[in-house]
Amino acid sequence: MTGLSLPFSQVIRMMSAPLLSIGSASKTYGSNPALIDASLDLLPGQVHALMGENGAGKSTLIKILAGVVTPDHAEIRLRDRPVRIHDPQDAFNLGLRFIHQELNVVSQLSAAENIFVSLPYPRRAGFLVDWRRLHADAAEVLAQLGIRHIDPREQIARLSPGDQMLIKIASAFVGADQSNASVYVMDEPTAALTGNETARLFRVIGELKAKGCAVLYVTHRMEEIFEIGDMVTVMRDGRVVETRPIQGTTPRDLIRLMTGRQLEQTYPARGVPVGEAVTLEVRDLSTRQISGIHFQLRAGEILGVAGLTGAGRSELLAALIGAERRLTHDVLMDGRPLSPLSPARAWDAGFAYVPEERRAQGLMLSRSIRDNITLPHLQRLSRGGVFLNRSAERATSSAMGKSVQLKATGTEQITRQLSGGNQQKVLFARAMVQTPRVLLLDEPTRGVDVGAKFDIYSLIRDFSARGTAILLASSDLGELLGLCDRILVMRKRRQAAVVEAAGLTAHDLLTLCYEASA
Repeated sequence: MTGLSLPFSQVIRMMSAPLLSIGSASKTYGSNPALIDASLDLLPGQVHALMGENGAGKSTLIKILAGVVTPDHAEIRLRDRPVRIHDPQDAFNLGLRFIHQELNVVSQLSAAENIFVSLPYPRRAGFLVDWRRLHADAAEVLAQLGIRHIDPREQIARLSPGDQMLIKIASAFVGADQSNASVYVMDEPTAALTGNETARLFRVIGELKAKGCAVLYVTHRMEEIFEIGDMVTVMRDGRVVETRPIQGTTPRDLIRLMTGRQLEQTYPARGVPVGEAVTLEVRDLSTRQISGIHFQLRAGEILGVAGLTGAGRSELLAALIGAERRLTHDVLMDGRPLSPLSPARAWDAGFAYVPEERRAQGLMLSRSIRDNITLPHLQRLSRGGVFLNRSAERATSSAMGKSVQLKATGTEQITRQLSGGNQQKVLFARAMVQTPRVLLLDEPTRGVDVGAKFDIYSLIRDFSARGTAILLASSDLGELLGLCDRILVMRKRRQAAVVEAAGLTAHDLLTLCYEASA
């Protein structure tokens, strides 16, 4: 007789035993504990959700498993054998695969090169790269994930953030069979994905479960937890609060565990009515990317921008801030025409901008919080426009940090060390230095937790109450419906409609987006 021949009870015990365990994990940065005696068990054939507010310790725990961060103490066991993970190569050799939230791609390389960046490229004659085979292998990997619209030869910098994330996901599945990969750690993998792309990823996760792999899944999108999760662990302030089965758990339970309080109202109500004066008027705005945009935006009004991926949401905001050259530029602020602007001149004119990708487009991660907050305002904070007033710069950044409830050791802390939600708050603090006439928000809550989302929504309401006109582009339909007064629907990089948000449902809005793309 060949094959597995074990008593049924022993097989059951093996299946229920953890595939990977981490226990008593602790990490302190200076006097600030990031992780305190945290423990987690990942079982084969299960998706284990890891949840918590930004700064709860999730990223530190993942980085310890990835070999990126050295813990003060941790006991790690793989298939009940103690292991040590000193660096990312150790994690890879042990069969751990990571899909991180940050788009750490090599922009100058092609999609195919990024997929195989951690492995030797195929060779001809022993030393020449076999580009044809590399592209074919990349296309095969993408096809296995149901991704057929990306050309493996395309430079990755030319791809959308969503497509770049698909490339990162594909790279995690390269060589999986040869290296016996059994644990997949996914940190906000759907943050930049469309619904169809997310569905593809979930199908792949189902296949991994069927093979007996363990998946540690980190997300702030609660609906995903209930769709694919089996177990959930909630962290708060560096500690594990509770681990429980998804079945029998409610969203209210998770919010209470994550925040230590109930969030009865997701979207703060409007407290001040929209003004009558038109702050921004756009007449037939066109660039190389979009065309036919025309709307008015009143003081204090929040105008949403909806549309499918590729519809032109981000391109509209980029054109207004001066990052895209306008072919037609009939744009008026307070009734006065604005000449074509550079980003610097746009900030001076009264615009403020929170971009879609905070790490790649908005922040200098290696610089201090102070530097990031004051960057567009240095002229205003200088003596005679020449010598920077350091005292004023420090006072301004400190005051703005407090205004957005920034959690940091101080404004001299390096921005890279902050959680995603607090990095996003740095961008809002930057916008608050000089109350803007027009605030441009592109995916303002992408990749932040439920508690930080409420803080950001409150900031948006505060801007509106001060009379700032707000243009809010988002792929989150609930966010658009919960915050906006009207919604501009984009189709194929053109304006399709502007509708009142009151009385509109998510189904109505999604129908408008799909009808517009038909």
